[in-house]
Amino acid sequence: IPRITTKPQDIDVTLGNTVYFICRAEGNPKPKIIWLHNNNEIDMKDDGRLNLLQDGTLMIQDTKESDKGIYQCLAKNIVGEAKTPEVALRYFGIPSKPSFVIHPQNTEVLVGESVTLECGVSGHPLPRVVWMLSSGSPLPQNPRFNITSLGGLYIQNVTLSDEGKYSCKASNREGSITATANIIVQDTPRFLIAPNDQTVTEGQNVDLPCSADGHPRPVISWTKEGGPLPNSWRYSVLSTGTLRMVEVSLHDQGHYECHAINAVGAQRFSASLKVTPRVMPVFLHPPQDTVAEVGQDIEIPCIAQGNPQPTITWAKDRIQITESGKFHISQEGTLSIRDLGLADQGQYECIARSSSGLTSRAMQLTIIATNIRRSGDTFVATSIQEAISSVDFAINSTRTELFSKRPKTPNELLALFRYPRDPYTIETARAGEIFERTLQLIQDHVQQGLFVDMNGTGYRYNDLVSPHYLNMIANLSGCSAHRRTPNCSDICFHKKYRTHDGSCNNLQHPMWGASLTAFQRLLKPAYQNGFNLPRGFSLAEDSRDLPLPLPRLVSTALIGTETITLDDQFTHMLMQWGQFLDHDLDQTVAAISMARFSDGASCSQVCTNDPPCFSIMIPKNDPRVRQGRCMFFVRSSPVCGSGMTSLLLNSVYPREQINHLTSFIDASNVYGSTEQESLELRNLSNHNGLLKSGQVALSSGKPLLPFATGPPTECMRDESESPVPCFLAGDHRANEQLGLTSMHTLWFREHNRVAMELQSLNPHWDGDTIYHEARKIVGALMQHITYSHWLPKIFGEAGMKVMGDYKGYDPTTNAGILNVFATAAFRFGHTLIHPQLYRLNETFKPIRQGHVPLHKAFFSPFRITQEGGIDPLLRGLFGMPGKMRVPSELLNMELTEKLFSMVHSISLDLAAINIQRGRDHGIPPYNDFRVFCNLTSAQEFDDLRNEIKNLEIREKLRSLYGITKNIDLFPALMVEDLLPGTRVGPTLMCLLVTQFRRLRDGDRFWYENPGVFTSAQLTQIKQGSLARIICDNSDHIQHLQRDVFQVASYPQGMVDCNEIPQVDLRWWKDCCEDCNRRGQLRALSQQFRNKRSSNFSYPEEKPSKAILGQPRYLSQLLLALMVEESHFNPEEELRSLVKELEQTIFSLRKQVPGWGDLGYIICCSMFLTFVRDYCCYFFCEVHPNLLWNLKLL
Repeated sequence: IPRITTKPQDIDVTLGNTVYFICRAEGNPKPKIIWLHNNNEIDMKDDGRLNLLQDGTLMIQDTKESDKGIYQCLAKNIVGEAKTPEVALRYFGIPSKPSFVIHPQNTEVLVGESVTLECGVSGHPLPRVVWMLSSGSPLPQNPRFNITSLGGLYIQNVTLSDEGKYSCKASNREGSITATANIIVQDTPRFLIAPNDQTVTEGQNVDLPCSADGHPRPVISWTKEGGPLPNSWRYSVLSTGTLRMVEVSLHDQGHYECHAINAVGAQRFSASLKVTPRVMPVFLHPPQDTVAEVGQDIEIPCIAQGNPQPTITWAKDRIQITESGKFHISQEGTLSIRDLGLADQGQYECIARSSSGLTSRAMQLTIIATNIRRSGDTFVATSIQEAISSVDFAINSTRTELFSKRPKTPNELLALFRYPRDPYTIETARAGEIFERTLQLIQDHVQQGLFVDMNGTGYRYNDLVSPHYLNMIANLSGCSAHRRTPNCSDICFHKKYRTHDGSCNNLQHPMWGASLTAFQRLLKPAYQNGFNLPRGFSLAEDSRDLPLPLPRLVSTALIGTETITLDDQFTHMLMQWGQFLDHDLDQTVAAISMARFSDGASCSQVCTNDPPCFSIMIPKNDPRVRQGRCMFFVRSSPVCGSGMTSLLLNSVYPREQINHLTSFIDASNVYGSTEQESLELRNLSNHNGLLKSGQVALSSGKPLLPFATGPPTECMRDESESPVPCFLAGDHRANEQLGLTSMHTLWFREHNRVAMELQSLNPHWDGDTIYHEARKIVGALMQHITYSHWLPKIFGEAGMKVMGDYKGYDPTTNAGILNVFATAAFRFGHTLIHPQLYRLNETFKPIRQGHVPLHKAFFSPFRITQEGGIDPLLRGLFGMPGKMRVPSELLNMELTEKLFSMVHSISLDLAAINIQRGRDHGIPPYNDFRVFCNLTSAQEFDDLRNEIKNLEIREKLRSLYGITKNIDLFPALMVEDLLPGTRVGPTLMCLLVTQFRRLRDGDRFWYENPGVFTSAQLTQIKQGSLARIICDNSDHIQHLQRDVFQVASYPQGMVDCNEIPQVDLRWWKDCCEDCNRRGQLRALSQQFRNKRSSNFSYPEEKPSKAILGQPRYLSQLLLALMVEESHFNPEEELRSLVKELEQTIFSLRKQVPGWGDLGYIICCSMFLTFVRDYCCYFFCEVHPNLLWNLKLL
């Protein structure tokens, strides 16, 4: 190989001189000398001034400007070559600006190699060369970066971070020049995630992950057994490089290879897939019928196998059992039941479920109540007296505080907002609190006397008190006195109209869906002690594995958001209708005391978990709360006797909560959920069937809601700002925020509008008929808007298909509200709430008073009476986009940091309240509902990746909860990814569809149920829309979109109200020859109906004894029927009456299975009584010739 012996040197010269670049080399064979000028080989033949001397020296005669630059000597033979370092020929003499002899060039280099960017310059004086980044910043202070003697940039051991644009700047006193070049760093592919061998069961989905890095970014491809993948829809390569196979079959087994390829190179990695056949679950050890005694702990084994290994769940009486202090299901499937009571008796079902199928086996658990005296029996009498005294004291002190005139704190505002209004509800809640307090006191007495072992085993209520004494506690606490037994005998009324309290809707189960009844359960409640203590109630002992996080911490870390994303499809009205609908369906009866029962201390001051207090503790370093240890929270009132329904209470049942409202979509938020509430709302000063009205809006002449009377309300907490009392409506939460108040105003006006039109069409109708017919129409419109216009936006097309079409009334479906729906699922609407209520004028610009931050819209009816009425608020709801549901942007800060903050003290946190309420109600964790909804049981947090794709959110859940089975339901539902075309995730979709299907199918008065309306009337109901309601009942709104839930621009996307379809009420007009006589007949039949019932459906229907006892009154009513003989056909009249009765009987036989001939005989007997008592006078004395018509019977 040639070797350089003499190297050339830099030369400075003036023009016209001769220069010599000396270069000598040796080698065998003798090397040939070649000279390069600016990286180009010099051809001596082209220029006679250039000569190559025998020793290799380059001679340049009569030097010129073009000779400047970089020279290099190359010695070459057949063995190899050698180069000298680069040298420069520079001129001096006449000053000159810098000029590039060699421009920097874009250069590619591999990671780990070295690279030089050349930059040759000339000029006089000699230019100074500086390299920098293209941004103008200097080069990194790194020994890998060096400047060569000729001005080039040399970088050693190149890394990916070195890629970029570099600038060479040459300057002298005559000027400066700059040139740039790119270093392009390339890297061969390398695997970040390599596929691994997997074994799966036939029919499962499988992902083979493969991710690679490189520069340029490598392309991922897959092969199977060295060839291309099968051409099937079941195979797909995701954008991440993962190979996904759907519903794998046995022939998918084999070796798969992931290839990562770029311009620099290629890498590959292989993995094998083994597919095992599916095997249906089979029981190795099925459960057996078991007999046990009250107070015992038992285990019921249930072991199954299959492929894949089945998951074992248990159900009692068709309700899934969840982990709690009462029940525990081992990993093998054994069910443990602690502290047996008679309530635990029944049929249990062990269910083995896998992707291969499902199998179940039932067994019967029989509980024997022994006559052994219990340890707590001795303390029953003293404990119940003490319980009554302490509960009453706490209730009275709470009422004194709440209904005083002083300004309210947020704690008191929340309590006042949820406090029951009617005496019956208060007495029902009081009885439930006394019942539980009595058991607690007995437990305390026993513990103090060391009658039972209390070493960590917790409360054992079934082993505490004998059934006889348990029944005594129920009687003395008031539980027995507050069990309702509805009277549904008034078929003439109940076949046509709803009761206000929801009873008698289902004639087989009259209390299904009624107000003041327990919420329903999909899963058994999850209480810490299996009876009544919430998960997290005990500060020292919580979960079996890890303690639960503080709800406030979950709120601040996961739920609260300062930023929101606007919905590009739906308006803020989507949220508002959801809230208005919710207030028609459920309201949990709150605790009737803000003070703990033990000593009467206020729950907001003591920060302890002492019933009814269940304070929300403040975590350390809370971002807002610097003073105070807790937020106010009290438990919901229990159902009296903890959920029992039998008349004899002989066992302790898990705590259940009370729904204050009727469960049905029946406009109870307009009319109330009890008969007493409805009477307070009706205008009984006339017979027009109207609701009470308040002051008239000056701009339109239309009335506002009436003001509430009685003790001071939450709307008058600060007279300097809000001197206006609350409005009165069917739901006292109507004043919660201004958008909701506007909706209540619309629908109260709609009732009165419909009632006045019905009266105009049927002047012979009495006030009750007008009222009930209008109420029936209003309820039907709410049902139609919800299911035809609102739910499709929430569920999307896929969700509506899951819910299915309406197939008629199903008397076996309980339409009651599910506890999980009221406490967690339907609270998803909180994520739709915008932090601001917009108020817009006729041109959809802000009104003079401006928009209202949400925290200033709470309990502020004065903003309606004094700041423009309801129209600006309504335009803000349908004229502005709503808040989009984004898993990383859940509840805005107005709800988590400023709730009820118009007054001093600690504002509340709605997200923390929702989580705490779920624990209070014994709502099982998220994982249990995943199993119920046929999703996989998540053992690890990565198992949630299909429903919660955001890794950051999953990591937050891991940090907060530690294990998946601790995750609270509400936050998990909120962070699930939305299903395409919907506003809900998969688990939330499952729960909402379940509830709304029950509400529809279990309602005998559902508007589409044949017979509720005529076909012509139903057609008109289906013309209704929320847009039409706004047009008819707002003050002056004349332009809006046809679908107020859809985003639209003004004015292009809006139409005149004249173009919105109306409900034609003429189809409700009575068609008869003499409607006056017919109306009087109805009045008479009303008296017949009242006399026929031993107990009246409504107290006001019962006439006084004086009236019923006067023959003269009956004669006057009968004589009112008399008309001229030419206009009266008695035979036709009686035939019509008999035909109507037949239709009633046959309708009842269809709706009430099992009546058969006996029911028919009873109805006929009722009719004969009717004839005997009232018609004989007419037939015998007024028209004796009509007696022969009795043969028709």
